[in-house]
Amino acid sequence: MKGSLIILAFFIAGAVSAYVGILPDIVLENDFSVYILYGLMLLVGINIGYDKKTLSTLKNNKFKVILVPLATLVGTLIGCAIIGLFIPKWSVFECMAVGSGFGYYSLSSIFITQYKGAELGTIALVSNIIRELFTLLAAPILVTYFGKLAPISAGGATTMDTTLPIITKYSGQEFIIIAIFHGITLDLTVPFLVTFFCYL
Repeated sequence: MKGSLIILAFFIAGAVSAYVGILPDIVLENDFSVYILYGLMLLVGINIGYDKKTLSTLKNNKFKVILVPLATLVGTLIGCAIIGLFIPKWSVFECMAVGSGFGYYSLSSIFITQYKGAELGTIALVSNIIRELFTLLAAPILVTYFGKLAPISAGGATTMDTTLPIITKYSGQEFIIIAIFHGITLDLTVPFLVTFFCYL
């Protein structure tokens, strides 16, 4: 829990410092986070290459690895469809379009804004950011009560990058490849599913 609070504190500090304008222009005008992400993925690759147990886990569980993103996809869409039944302003398909972002807020919100307007696009942005933050903060609780795959499923498409460190910490090194495969698979479905549900 302590680690989650530290992550939240850094996020809030970044948001506040950018809002009040105390950061230099070079930080605001350049996206340094992508370079940090590159470094993170390099370190993850080193960990995977060094830890033979992780590679053997993938070899022994090939079919199960495919089931994880499938379960996340089906569970998310069913959940969004059920919620959509209780929101009169938005159709079930519009709610499913929002859920189809799977945490990939930058891409899904752009598509939804383009097809359905700024209001639903903003809802998509906020809901997908919340999904990512929930995974970052609740990972230890999810592992304790629902198992080591729970934070991976909760993280959606973000498990290949932003939520990977917290998943590695609480689920274990042997789940790194599963998390990356899960994130990449859901990442690829986002433009297709969001567009599909926006058209319905």
